[in-house]
Amino acid sequence: MSTLFGNKKLIGQQRAKDQIQKIVDSERISHAYLISGPPGVGKTAFALGFAEWVNGISHISELGPQASSKKSSWYNHPDIHVFIPKPTTVSFSEVRERLDLLAKDPYEIISFSQRPSLSDDGSSKNRQSFYPVDYYREEIRPVSLLKPNEGRRSVIILTQVETMRKETANAFLKLLEEPSDRLMFILTTEHYDGLLSTITSRCQHIPLSPLSEEEIAAGLVQVDGYSSEDASYLARMASGNYALTRFYDIDSLKKSREDVVNFLRISYTQDALSITQLVQDWQSSHNIEGLLSIVSILETYLRDLLIYSTTKNPSLITNIDQLGSIKKFSESMKDAKLEDMLVEVSRTRPLLQQNVSPKLIFTVLSLRFFRMIRGQEPDISENWQHLPAFVE
Repeated sequence: MSTLFGNKKLIGQQRAKDQIQKIVDSERISHAYLISGPPGVGKTAFALGFAEWVNGISHISELGPQASSKKSSWYNHPDIHVFIPKPTTVSFSEVRERLDLLAKDPYEIISFSQRPSLSDDGSSKNRQSFYPVDYYREEIRPVSLLKPNEGRRSVIILTQVETMRKETANAFLKLLEEPSDRLMFILTTEHYDGLLSTITSRCQHIPLSPLSEEEIAAGLVQVDGYSSEDASYLARMASGNYALTRFYDIDSLKKSREDVVNFLRISYTQDALSITQLVQDWQSSHNIEGLLSIVSILETYLRDLLIYSTTKNPSLITNIDQLGSIKKFSESMKDAKLEDMLVEVSRTRPLLQQNVSPKLIFTVLSLRFFRMIRGQEPDISENWQHLPAFVE
């Protein structure tokens, strides 16, 4: 084959595209591949595109005359099977609803932990998801016994394999060690180093990297229909995560940025009432995606403060339309431990994803900022277990 892999719907990742291109061109297809990378860079989209290409489907990639299947996508092909980690009590229809969304958009966020509800945008409750051993025995393993119906391979895609329980991973390892004929696995993970070496050693590794601002902006314009101006602004806020960025609304994003600036102001003055009101509003009016976007906005604004305080060069900052407030903060926060503050912000992400109270997270962050803005160590230890009372 000579068609460029993923030349239409897959964003960036030219090295991975070239790697998969070589695999298919060689026609020496392995029984297992592991696609790794940070959140939102296209791991699932690449897995789906790879599975389609192996079975000759022209959809995510444009195969043109080389297409050998009449199926329109992976979703209706009998030899491509997609599994996602799920909560213990979840119906088949709930999983199917998420796969329906993925069929329409390979970059759709369908994880139960990242997106607890498809209908309630205000839901911030984290639904812990994993691969229990019963899930493997009752649904995944039976599919692995099927012979290809009309494609070159029977392909099983397992997303977020880092969520496999130990007993599931050990059971799954037997399939990797003794794969049946014409069976192919494509796994995805955000934590390659945390997987069992017995699994990684049996897979060909396809690493994906964080997307650049230029790649994200191009995708937002070409795939999502954003204007160049809006796409450029969103890309600067994306932190390499294209999938999550598409959830952002420009107007609400700018409103959240005003809240972030206010958060820094009231953290500086330690206005207890204002802190309580603001973080309560964040908790009640944002789901997990919204809360994570606030974290990204705060991170970007602090990074701008650090850059401007160091260089005094406005052309290097992301929030150029906030140059006035950045200059004022830079003057009043000359002793601030901005790098340490950025570390503190980054630590809030896993806490939000683990369903820790957002109100608690942001209140403690504000209290830590009060000291760090003044160049001091925070009163609250890193291993805080409770929320101390506000100090008058």
